[in-house]
Amino acid sequence: MATFRKSVNLFPRVGIAVIFIVISLSGIFGKAYAHPEDDLCEPGMDIGQELCRELSELNSSEADLFHPLKDEAGNIRSPLGSARFFLEIGVRHILPGGLDHILFVLALFLAAAGLRSLVLQISVFTVAHTVTLGLTAARVIEPPPAIVEPLIALSIAVVALETLFRAEQERWKFLIIFGFGLFHGMGFAGFVREIGLPPEQFWPSLIGFNIGVEIGQLSVVLAAALLCRPVRQALAQTNIPYRTAVVVPASLAIAMTGLWWFVTRSLGL
Repeated sequence: MATFRKSVNLFPRVGIAVIFIVISLSGIFGKAYAHPEDDLCEPGMDIGQELCRELSELNSSEADLFHPLKDEAGNIRSPLGSARFFLEIGVRHILPGGLDHILFVLALFLAAAGLRSLVLQISVFTVAHTVTLGLTAARVIEPPPAIVEPLIALSIAVVALETLFRAEQERWKFLIIFGFGLFHGMGFAGFVREIGLPPEQFWPSLIGFNIGVEIGQLSVVLAAALLCRPVRQALAQTNIPYRTAVVVPASLAIAMTGLWWFVTRSLGL
């Protein structure tokens, strides 16, 4: 009970810190793909039409530099080359681009009672998002991003809150992780479709991307384990439980972030 009271007392400070971080990140990355002609060549802007046309052509030429089926030299990639290319994209989608997926994996890490439990949870999550990644990328199902993205954020909050209020592991939790994994797969697929998955090499590209995602997720788990190991050893010399010092505050921060994203994504902010 004392631990719970301490956790509740952390809410205001953690909430303010999380909101500040989220707002800062959105400010940094929100305009990453803006095009200069979109801002300068609007009606009423004092800029020549010739310059506007040159800016537009420059943007088009930059877009042509990327083609999912061609390498840097303009040659058609082999199936193995496409798999390797999308594997790299899959890794980058998690590290550093997939902050929401990183937090979900960290929430699973904090919830796991041990290595066996963590491996099972990650495996269930992997199977689930692999299914919907393939179905959505192949356009068998087409879930709207306006529903998928808020649910991904909600999944982060639910797993983190479940860790706070239920220290023990329960079998039905794997069903929850599987269900949330389905939504994460739809989110992965939305990103893949934006890039442009080449129909000529659909399966090598899709498999490569999925392997890249797994490498990214396992890298997050490995980094978290390496960071927490010395912390566990240091706390073992004190009377402060690891759960009180690490699991509770970290899960609170993750839950607050997930809830904040859920609200902002639901409102389209």
